[in-house]
Amino acid sequence: MKFFSKLIFFKILRWKISGNRNFAKNSVKKAVVIAAPHTSWHDFYIAILARSAANIKSKFIAKKELFFFPINIILKMLGGVPVDRSSKQNKVDQIADMFLEKDEFRVALSPEGTRQRVEKFKTGFYYIAKKANVPIIMFTLNFKSKEILISNPFYTTNDMKADFNFIESFFDGVEGKVKELSFYKN
Repeated sequence: MKFFSKLIFFKILRWKISGNRNFAKNSVKKAVVIAAPHTSWHDFYIAILARSAANIKSKFIAKKELFFFPINIILKMLGGVPVDRSSKQNKVDQIADMFLEKDEFRVALSPEGTRQRVEKFKTGFYYIAKKANVPIIMFTLNFKSKEILISNPFYTTNDMKADFNFIESFFDGVEGKVKELSFYKN
């Protein structure tokens, strides 16, 4: 699988990966990975190919409604974890608890929470990282330059405003597949 992922991602699609790839070698066993901008369904397969090509072990969260037979088999093989959005349990607590249950767990989320254009990121990923006491690793999905840029692990501080300023600046101006839906910091 890794060979084919590299072949498709690097040679056929001509994407590249830059930035911090050290955490892929098990130095960061737990992390919240955020990938943006999320503007199209194309983001999913690009991120899955990049993850495999870079040898990054991570799961992704998806609404449980997507996990129906036979799609559920494929989603779980790709690292999908269903989350019940109708549950009374807080989603942040639900996902943060997953970190407590495992010795190694990296979960990928979209900080926008939608494929639509947003003015600011949602806060769920931040609170998950804070509650689970794990770093945030940022991935850009830059369709203009066909590049994934990976950040160093970022640990939340007690200054949420400054943290979000840093996080949103990392993604500012990165062009998604649908340019007009890309994230631009105000």
